[in-house]
Amino acid sequence: MKIRVDIDCTPEEARSFLGLPDLGPMQQRWLKEIQERMTAALQAMDPTTMMDTWLPSTVKGFERMQEMFLSQMGSGKRRDK
Repeated sequence: MKIRVDIDCTPEEARSFLGLPDLGPMQQRWLKEIQERMTAALQAMDPTTMMDTWLPSTVKGFERMQEMFLSQMGSGKRRDK
């Protein structure tokens, strides 16, 4: 025996029927605040400042990786034949 129930309702109707809270207004406030913060941060930085901020960490990462490779290559032992 199969029983099939189709319910046609909107997400808002389902949420209120199940007693779940409506988080839409809170999400909209959070998104607006995040957007304002990101816009303010990007307006404060011109491309030169952004490159000066991001480039040193990138270069240091490459230097660390290079040092790691060099240390691994130099740590091998030679076998005498």
